[in-house]
Amino acid sequence: MGKVKVNNIRVYAYHGCLKEESIIGSDYRVDVEVTADLTKASISDDLTDTVDYVHINYIVKEEMKIKSKLLEHVGKRILDRIFKEIKIVSAADVTVSKINPPIGGDVETVSINLQLNR
Repeated sequence: MGKVKVNNIRVYAYHGCLKEESIIGSDYRVDVEVTADLTKASISDDLTDTVDYVHINYIVKEEMKIKSKLLEHVGKRILDRIFKEIKIVSAADVTVSKINPPIGGDVETVSINLQLNR
């Protein structure tokens, strides 16, 4: 088994419960870690035998384009697509962070973290 990590995927998106958040938008950071059997790829040196991190980045950017009130909803959609589209993945961990959230204080980020196993 092994892990593939794609860290600090930066996107601008329109998530939040406040009406202004869906109009103005905000900066987000997404971190993804997946577990898969990477033995075959380590021998074959073939991209089709591993988890393509370009594919993970694509999934994240596509799902982040869809407005949601809750970060949990976005995170679950990302996990669902990873499991649907990348069959080699046996477990996944996704963290979605809103940078500089509008919560009336000096807060760098708020984050949710979801994990899923096949």
